[in-house]
Amino acid sequence: MNIRIPGVISAVLLAVLFSQPSCTTDEYPQSSEISSISDLNSYTKKENKHGTRLPPPSDDIIAQLPEDGGKEFNRLVFESSPYLLQHSRNPINWYPWGEEAFARAKKEDKPIFLSIGYTTCHWCHVMEHESFEDHEVACLINEKYICVKVDREERPDVDHVYMSVTQMMTGRGGWPMTVIMSPEKVPFFAGTYFPKSSMIDLLPHFARVWKEQRGKAREVGQAIVKSLQEMQQGHAGGDLNATHLDACFQAMQRNFEPKYGGFGKSPKFPTCHSLSFLLRYYQRSNNQAALEMVEKTLREIRQGGIYDQVGFGIHRYSTDSKWLVPHFEKMLYDQALFVIANLECFQVTGNQFYLDSCRDTLAYVARDLTSEEGGFYSAEDADSDGEEGKFYVWSLAELRDALGQGDADLFAEIFQFEKSGNYLDEVTHKKTGSNIPHLRFSIQEISQQKQMSPGSLNERMEKIRTRLFKYRKTRIHPQKDDKVLTDWNGLMISAFSRSARVLDDNKLLLVAKKAADFCLRTLKVEEGRLLKRWCRGKSGLPAHLEDYAFFAQGLLDLYEASLEARYLKEAKQIINFACKHFQDREKGGFFLTADDGEKLLVRSKEIYDGAIPSGNSVMALNLVRLAKFTGQNKYKEIVHNLFSAFSGFLKKNPQGAEVMLQALDFELSSALEIVVCGSLEDGRTKKLLNEINQRFLPSKVLLNKPTDSNSESILGVAPYLENYRQIKGTPTVFVCRNQTCQKPQTEPAGLAKQLALETKPD
Repeated sequence: MNIRIPGVISAVLLAVLFSQPSCTTDEYPQSSEISSISDLNSYTKKENKHGTRLPPPSDDIIAQLPEDGGKEFNRLVFESSPYLLQHSRNPINWYPWGEEAFARAKKEDKPIFLSIGYTTCHWCHVMEHESFEDHEVACLINEKYICVKVDREERPDVDHVYMSVTQMMTGRGGWPMTVIMSPEKVPFFAGTYFPKSSMIDLLPHFARVWKEQRGKAREVGQAIVKSLQEMQQGHAGGDLNATHLDACFQAMQRNFEPKYGGFGKSPKFPTCHSLSFLLRYYQRSNNQAALEMVEKTLREIRQGGIYDQVGFGIHRYSTDSKWLVPHFEKMLYDQALFVIANLECFQVTGNQFYLDSCRDTLAYVARDLTSEEGGFYSAEDADSDGEEGKFYVWSLAELRDALGQGDADLFAEIFQFEKSGNYLDEVTHKKTGSNIPHLRFSIQEISQQKQMSPGSLNERMEKIRTRLFKYRKTRIHPQKDDKVLTDWNGLMISAFSRSARVLDDNKLLLVAKKAADFCLRTLKVEEGRLLKRWCRGKSGLPAHLEDYAFFAQGLLDLYEASLEARYLKEAKQIINFACKHFQDREKGGFFLTADDGEKLLVRSKEIYDGAIPSGNSVMALNLVRLAKFTGQNKYKEIVHNLFSAFSGFLKKNPQGAEVMLQALDFELSSALEIVVCGSLEDGRTKKLLNEINQRFLPSKVLLNKPTDSNSESILGVAPYLENYRQIKGTPTVFVCRNQTCQKPQTEPAGLAKQLALETKPD
């Protein structure tokens, strides 16, 4: 949606909105060398030879600092967010988002300079180095503005409001985000990245606008607020039905890029939850095109430069259509969604390729993104040694130094290395002499070309990869965003849980359980209420809808993997809390913030499934599942109101909420209820479970009724299980649909036949 900008401000906007690259998305040392105030000055003046950041000071030092941070710091030094701490040594008088900043702005009659970004955002780093570390810029901005820094990952509510503003005013969005607004938080200018030269022009100009043309600035602000309010009026448009599934598939088919997979041209995002929708559509319709789109995309991503071929894990997105040149940050949520899509594709096809992608990515997360306590860290930076991607790229000389001539030549040939480099720099559009490892052909195709067996070639390449990985460890590693976010941890718990269930891998299950137990222990504060993040021993910030939705999803998946009733009980409690405090009872759907949360310009409701699914989409899927788990129709009523609330949006944007359509598919499919009566310690029970778990059954719930006293725990959540009994003391499976059960099964073969019939496309 666009708004009309009053003339004087419009002219200014056109003058200052230059080409603005942005992230269309630092590991600190664990201990500080600072032990006293006397050490501080000398420590902060040490030359940072490698472009890495100095660690934050110890708690003892922080306790001795004045409230403004003193000479060496600003107020961000008292925060926990790694992103805010990155900026704590800027010469700018940053405030965190809060009433202290807005009260001072009112008192001094100054506008707010709001800057929003996140820890691993490359262009955020660029703007910091160019402007926020520059004393000329700092003098200008400190004199004329009250400056506020926001971590978008900690405050998605603030980010969502002002990103909507930025898109209204500029037609685009991204990070870093720059907003100038009144002390009442009403914006009158917005953009993304600005180089120093633009900042030097922008800062005095809008300070003058605030002083001399305040009426015009307020006019712009009022137009923006009105547009924001209109956007929240709702998207109702009747009931959802199977035609919406067809429309989404058709839209995806139109947008599919057949040569390299994925959707659209460039930049190209993985959006693996879209692939999960296609797999469900394939199962429903038996339309081969849906499966082909999934397989093509997953193969091209896994073989492309967007995937770390040496250390594993998927990068944020590709700057080109070929999946070759990524922005190199690695986000936790991308790993989770990529694992789930590959796991499901393996279930559908039985192809080991997708299982390998799943295992490799989980191995990366377990190795590099998992805390000792069990929680999952948020991300790894794109930059190291002051340069984006330097950790991941190779020259031919480096390759030969690491491997020797023979293996280097083989690796260079297979992974498409060139002497001058195999990609163009995003900014200069010139080759750099560096190479991003990627495959143009599969290992099977290459083995045929070289007249080698795939097994022999794989074995040799794995030995080479291991040597390269060890060599790469000697480089300066990208910094890590070591905060634990409730929502992203929920996604990763889902990925490990589902993988553990499908692969019957107890090690993966233990990782999922440890993470879930950690989050329940540190991020749950009362019955159902959650906190947003944990970082370096400190939990805090009110949770948002995504936290409740994603974490509840993780717990539901963990229940189906472990069949420990406590996880289902916790998921129910969290969903109940969200229904009580986030639900829009008048128009349906869920707000981003709780009813007792901070009041912003608008109380947003998000439906669009972008880089990650929306909270409303995942909550819809949770509700249809929970209705089946518990047998309680109240959850069906809530989700039907949710479907109705966003049906208008889906009619206009059929490819805009693929996860909500997964929930719709679940509901329309009359989901299976599979009840296993038997002890999990009984080998016969495990065989029956393996028969269930190896199949792609997205529209089902799996419950276990133990034969011992533990049954009381599950009966507290799903009391209808009281009626299910073993047959002649033998582990028994009941496959039910619409309150009607098929013949109970005690043997895997009979169960297999029954499941095959139940899941056959109409």
